[in-house]
Amino acid sequence: QVQLVESGGGLVQAGGSLRLSCAASGRTFNMYAVGWFRQAPGKEREFVAAVSFSGTGTYYADSVKGRFTISRDNAKKTAYLQMNSLKPEDTAVYYCAAGPYGFRQDEYEYWGQGTQVTVSS
Repeated sequence: QVQLVESGGGLVQAGGSLRLSCAASGRTFNMYAVGWFRQAPGKEREFVAAVSFSGTGTYYADSVKGRFTISRDNAKKTAYLQMNSLKPEDTAVYYCAAGPYGFRQDEYEYWGQGTQVTVSS
């Protein structure tokens, strides 16, 4: 079992930065990849980024490539999403999830409760 808690969301102006954290509890965190997903109002939840269990593999949605960086610290059982050059269209609830490495959200087993990111223009 893995429990996930996101933090670090908030209100930021366009062009600004935020770093989201995903803190895990449970002994098996290091066995799972971590993905970040987001859901904007009135839209489906979508993939943002994923990092492999070791941290050596990363994968990004085209919409965030070059602006967002995913990482993890297995000793701290925490994953991160550094978000730079934020745009109003990045406004959404951001969720972290643990599961197999990839972009398919239906394959992720464990989910956090989400953290709100709002980017003002």
